[in-house]
Amino acid sequence: MTELSWLVPLPVVIPLTAAGLALALYRHPKVQQIVAVTALALMVVVAGSMMWAVDQGPLIVNVGEWAAPVGINLVGDRLSALMLLVSSAVLLCVLLYSAAQGIADSSKAPVSIYHPTYLVLAAGVSNAFLAGDLFNMYVGFEILLAASYVLLTLGGTFERIRAGAIYVVVALLSSLIFLIALAMIYAATGTVNLAQLAQRLGEIDPNTAIVLQGLLLLAFGIKAAIFPLSSWLPDSYPTAPAPVTAVFAGLLTKVGVYAILRTQTLLFPDGRLNDVLMWLALATMLVGIMGAVAQDDIKRLLSFTLVSHIGYMIFGIALGSKAGIGAAIFYVAHHITVQTTLFLIVGLIERRGGTTSLSKLGGLAKTAPFLAILFFIPAMNLAGIPPFSGFLGKVGLLEAGVELGTPTAFALVIGSVVASLLTLYAIVKAWNKAFWQPSPEPLRNTDLPKGMVGPATLMVVLTLTITVAAGPLYDYANRAASTMMDNSRYINAVLGDEGRGEGESTPLDGPSPVDESDVINSPDQGAVNNETD
Repeated sequence: MTELSWLVPLPVVIPLTAAGLALALYRHPKVQQIVAVTALALMVVVAGSMMWAVDQGPLIVNVGEWAAPVGINLVGDRLSALMLLVSSAVLLCVLLYSAAQGIADSSKAPVSIYHPTYLVLAAGVSNAFLAGDLFNMYVGFEILLAASYVLLTLGGTFERIRAGAIYVVVALLSSLIFLIALAMIYAATGTVNLAQLAQRLGEIDPNTAIVLQGLLLLAFGIKAAIFPLSSWLPDSYPTAPAPVTAVFAGLLTKVGVYAILRTQTLLFPDGRLNDVLMWLALATMLVGIMGAVAQDDIKRLLSFTLVSHIGYMIFGIALGSKAGIGAAIFYVAHHITVQTTLFLIVGLIERRGGTTSLSKLGGLAKTAPFLAILFFIPAMNLAGIPPFSGFLGKVGLLEAGVELGTPTAFALVIGSVVASLLTLYAIVKAWNKAFWQPSPEPLRNTDLPKGMVGPATLMVVLTLTITVAAGPLYDYANRAASTMMDNSRYINAVLGDEGRGEGESTPLDGPSPVDESDVINSPDQGAVNNETD
């Protein structure tokens, strides 16, 4: 399997190369579109292949053939491969939707900078998922954030510039905190390589370690929109065009969640701040959904539900158990697809009804019945109605909380049930007002472009596919959680003989079981073991 290590850099290289080509073709928007769609389709194929390959063990690539911890290394494991596959599929569908929207708006194509910027965003997301050291993760964040600034302000309207300014300030603040944390971590340990940090952080003063952990959680918490660091999100996302809002809601906050998941399990397995994370998760769930209940605009309503459901993911991470981590991984994959789908469909609702205000919408079930079906399926999935994947993910989180059995865990279980019921209330309110109440104003007789309906329908099918394949996907998430709980496996994969020779790793649950897959390194490092599950 070592020959497959060449797959690892492709999710970064392909979109960056395509971005340069698309920028050079700025006079040919149709060719730009073909380049972008082809690049993202290749990313889906590569990510799917990688997801199969890393199930046998992690794949490691040392950039420039400089071995870790000296050089930059990219690490493909079960978690990063799953995130890459889901994000690539979402990015492709949203791009198809946005291209059709440009044509429907009597424009030859989106502005010439749109496709290159979108591809740069895809490269930044991929780099963050594959980064084997904190500084490269920081670079990934900055790549995707720089691209997101451009996408958020496309069109240059006052509302978009205002929202973009808020987003820029918040993003720069989180990046500054991340950079400070990087400097302090390097000063304390002499490295920013994740595998080497997993060894050395246990050797420094515990009080210093908890300060470093707190700084990283603060930086990632802003990016993930965890309460009380989430107030920027509902004001920033709804003003952007529907495709941009969809990809932001589906992906950008999940990159922050991924960073928390990776660092909490690998660098800080002692769980000293898990109780703090539990209370933050509870507050995020409840405050977010109460904000959603109070909204009259469907975009803002969904933005607040996005904040609320970030709390479910943090819930699983904070439990610090295999069951909790596995449920959190499954829920992240589910939520990326469902939230993106809903924002794309809201774009169709806005086109058909002329507004996203629930007090001005109505009668869409009669005038656009297929649109009503498209909205209903992911909406019920988000609310956690059985048998959808949202229900299965929430049940997994509840079981993990009950299994832990602490008072804080039980508080989270109760809070998550309350948040789920309120989500159902908010979604049903939006459903009734937009589709069933009499229209207070005459609706625009605007046909929905098939080029926009098609990708939205494809996203609905993707959410249903996750439901149908929930069993194998949940098993995969649990296998990912098992390997993440034993950080010695990651260390040995990245550092090889050096990793086994320097200090002791600190697995949470003791030695990994004999049926867990072992690591697979690139040819220059040699395979540590070739056993499979």
